[in-house]
Amino acid sequence: MSILFKNCAVLDTGKGELLPDYWVLVEGDIIREVSGRPIEAPGAIVLDLAGRTLMPGLCDAHVHVTAVEPDLTKLDRFSPSYITARSINVLSGMLRRGFTTVRDAGGADQGLAQAVREGVCEGPRIMYSGRAISQTGGHGDVRSPGEEAGNHCCPPVWALSRIGDGVAEVRRAARDELRKGACQIKIMVSGGVASPSDRVTNTQFSLDEIRAIVEEAQAADSYVMAHAYTARSIRRALECGVRSIEHGNLIDEGTLDLLKEKEAFLVPTLCVYEMLYREGAASGISQQVLDKLGDLRENSLKALGMAMRKGVKIAFGTDLFGPFQEQQSLEFSLRREVCSPADMIRSATVVCAELFNMKGRIGVIAPGAYADLLAIDGDPLQSPELLLEQGRHMSVIMKEGKFVVNRL
Repeated sequence: MSILFKNCAVLDTGKGELLPDYWVLVEGDIIREVSGRPIEAPGAIVLDLAGRTLMPGLCDAHVHVTAVEPDLTKLDRFSPSYITARSINVLSGMLRRGFTTVRDAGGADQGLAQAVREGVCEGPRIMYSGRAISQTGGHGDVRSPGEEAGNHCCPPVWALSRIGDGVAEVRRAARDELRKGACQIKIMVSGGVASPSDRVTNTQFSLDEIRAIVEEAQAADSYVMAHAYTARSIRRALECGVRSIEHGNLIDEGTLDLLKEKEAFLVPTLCVYEMLYREGAASGISQQVLDKLGDLRENSLKALGMAMRKGVKIAFGTDLFGPFQEQQSLEFSLRREVCSPADMIRSATVVCAELFNMKGRIGVIAPGAYADLLAIDGDPLQSPELLLEQGRHMSVIMKEGKFVVNRL
């Protein structure tokens, strides 16, 4: 089937500018032609956008689609079928907010990605990490300090993470996740907020362990993404070849210079700290977790501002879980304080495309790219709030040439 969009204001995400009076032809699941002149396409379905903005689908580089409960320690106790059923709603919500590609940072697996790909359920394209790799007592170890029981090296299938200690174990863990089709490997190299037995300032994994994981990922033509907060933990990861730094709230200017030198990516996730601050207690998040927010929330915007000034590659990420998942688009509002609308959109399109190794296939309106398209009721470069409100201002949401929403 062919679909022809006419009278579009095409958003050039790389340049951050609108191209008025454009025509875009979709054939099957790809964009066939983009032109400033009328396109002849006999038999095509024609949609007149009447000047609306046509832009590529959005990307989120840090989601947890299976983190369906606010208390993450409960996930191991649920059955896979229950997690799957609730994850389907999470995926549908993301797609209907305009996110057509997401990178899952721990939890989603081959089966969920395949179900979306085959149309069994509605959702964005999933670049999944499988289970993140953590050391004993690290950010991915959900056991309380007094807990001894449980085989956490081989956790339940829906656990967000697995444990590995020593070069041989982490190498085996990385190989196993890659065997199961992981698009990238996620590791924990610093303490975290939701983990019960570490401090945010901890460094985790030895340098040899990190290097071994990076080596395995690179051998499989993949890469490593690392949960890291402090400058020290980020620097250790970068020096070992990690390509994507998640969060980075406590980064400093010297480490940002190293990140830029290594051509690595930074994935800030401002909205998760904001939602924990606003609604964490009411959602049943423990005070122990909320007490860790402190400097992380206060420094998140500062770190993003420094990264913007340094010109590092900044991808769009959210890291939400449980009931907070619906606030995915809040990240745009929070970043608005230090980022222009064009920068934010670039972060959620072409920068993510490069990070996902899908440059030219997603994040752009160009021949040969997937037909992941949004028709916005206005100009998001002038009014970025049009990307909020659960897709309310999106007259069309299309993924791979199929309409998810068509209000025209």
